[in-house]
Amino acid sequence: MKAAVVRHPGRFEIETVVLDRPDEDEVRLRVLASGLCHTDYHVMLGRMRVPLPVVAGHEAVGIVEAVGEDVPGIRPGDLVATCASLFCGACVQCQMGRNYLCDAPPGRAEWQRRPRLRSSDGTPLYQLALLGGFAEAMLVHHRSLVKLPSDIPPTSAALLGCAVLTGFGAVTSAARVRPGSSVAVIGCGGVGLNVIQSAAICGAAQIVAVDTNPAKLELARAFGATTPVVSSPDVAAEVIALLEGGADYAFDVVGTPASLHDACSLLAKGGTAILVGAANPEEDLHLSLGSLLFREIRLIGSLMGSVPFQLAIPRLVQLYRRGALKLDELVSDVITLEEINEGYGRLAAGAATRIVIGF
Repeated sequence: MKAAVVRHPGRFEIETVVLDRPDEDEVRLRVLASGLCHTDYHVMLGRMRVPLPVVAGHEAVGIVEAVGEDVPGIRPGDLVATCASLFCGACVQCQMGRNYLCDAPPGRAEWQRRPRLRSSDGTPLYQLALLGGFAEAMLVHHRSLVKLPSDIPPTSAALLGCAVLTGFGAVTSAARVRPGSSVAVIGCGGVGLNVIQSAAICGAAQIVAVDTNPAKLELARAFGATTPVVSSPDVAAEVIALLEGGADYAFDVVGTPASLHDACSLLAKGGTAILVGAANPEEDLHLSLGSLLFREIRLIGSLMGSVPFQLAIPRLVQLYRRGALKLDELVSDVITLEEINEGYGRLAAGAATRIVIGF
């Protein structure tokens, strides 16, 4: 089968790879669609350190081809979505309902001992998040999957496991946005648009969208933003003036020290800033402690939406079927696996919202 492999930072190479048969707790699926996420882009560029060579890709949809004997509730022929929030179900975090923070994801410790994916010459290939969705087939633990109804379009459904889940959960679970509140969203790409539409679903009265790209701001209006603001060095003061004192919630979907500083600065007293974007773990944030204390603002992180994906994704499907959640409109283009480098070039240039590989 074919896969997009990163051997050296800077480019995906299309190669023939070999995938093992499923163990007792694994599922093999034929990939139908896989979304291009900025996290995979950071991996390809070497900004996020993972074992190389690697097959990236983590928001995918596929048809189950084979299952291990200990896999419950999933059968060949099922349509499933993948999610990077692999969980054990037994650790303290899982028992507390926070399986997206699982302390012992199954399979992580065994990967180096027995890789499940190899190049044609036998070289082990790392599967990003133990998924590896930029390939024609995947072999994953069953706790990385959730079943989908068979009639949902795969190219739209592929976004459920990351872009949509992350934005929706950040609003509904991490921040718990209240009806009638004010929200600012910094970064209006694929995840940012889902933060915006989720805030609208929650009944936020004012939703300020902030981005450097006017085209993305126009699209943000279609997803529920009430006020677009072009990013500038004075963006915090501009948002504070627009909202007559600042935002109740500010979502940083960019994930840089500058964007998070803006998110904290534009809050009203008692407001909450939520870091959603894939931040560089080596970068430091410089904030005034007095601002945190005397304005009593909160700063929280939200990983994969801070919500169990196996519960949230079926709810997202229901919202989509009712017409309350936009999925199809998120997909800018469908490309082939061989066009992955060009697709990421378009995303990096801000010329697309979400691009999906169709198999």
